[in-house]
Amino acid sequence: MFNKGTMPFTSVEDVKAKLATAGYLASDAVATTVYLASELGKPLLVEGPAGVGKTELSRAIAQSCGAELVRLQCYEGVDESRAIYEWNHAKQLLRISAGHDEGWSEAKSDIFSEEFLLPRPLLSAIRNDGPTVLLIDETDKADVEIEGLLLEVLGDFQITIPELGTVTATQRPFVVLTSNATRELSEALRRRCLFLHIEFPAAELERDIVAMKVPDLDDALADSVVRVVNALRAMPLRKAPSVSETLDWARTLVALGADTLTSEVVSGSLGVVLKHNDDIDKARTKLDLDAVLS
Repeated sequence: MFNKGTMPFTSVEDVKAKLATAGYLASDAVATTVYLASELGKPLLVEGPAGVGKTELSRAIAQSCGAELVRLQCYEGVDESRAIYEWNHAKQLLRISAGHDEGWSEAKSDIFSEEFLLPRPLLSAIRNDGPTVLLIDETDKADVEIEGLLLEVLGDFQITIPELGTVTATQRPFVVLTSNATRELSEALRRRCLFLHIEFPAAELERDIVAMKVPDLDDALADSVVRVVNALRAMPLRKAPSVSETLDWARTLVALGADTLTSEVVSGSLGVVLKHNDDIDKARTKLDLDAVLS
């Protein structure tokens, strides 16, 4: 059984239109997968290089649908107390200290109540009565053990708190898991999700993104920026420039008052686009700017 229509999308085109209002230009593949995840009530697993808009997609879905965004940032060592809930131990100790003459049974029923519960992202999303987007960001950075925890929560959209009982979602959140593929996620987790791989956008779409995000940049210069960025991505670099770095470079050129991309402008601002010195050296020696812009 699934909760059809997790988000108020009526079609693939409606997804594209709504995301555009939030400043996210989605490809047909992205819009289609988002629509299907909503209609089927399935979590959406999004993989791809860093900086292609995986996290931004979640924000855009939440913003365009008037939903609350609840984010679990994964990292090595994240556990149940950071992902689901924990008890406010300091407050519990104060409560026990204050009740000098009461028995343990009375104190126990009090300190394991809502007043002393600290909800973490997964519990917060499950308990939320309004429309919610649950972002489980960089899932691949968490330990393998966290996946078993996610399977239980995402399978039934409920959480059992031994002292309080089972909390079941009244309105299932739209769930997005992101991964940079630094480690392989389990097949059990993948089976429960719809899968979307986001690559760097096609040049035409990236030009549209630049035009939307940096409207002060001349169209011809925006086209040159996208061409050079794509030429850099074709090089064997330690880290290819992402879409966010394309936008940073576009804003840099506006700040510099540049009218065209000259060798001097490119060489002087490569640190905005490339983040390793050997990549910058490689670009300065091997990038044929005239050929790229011809």
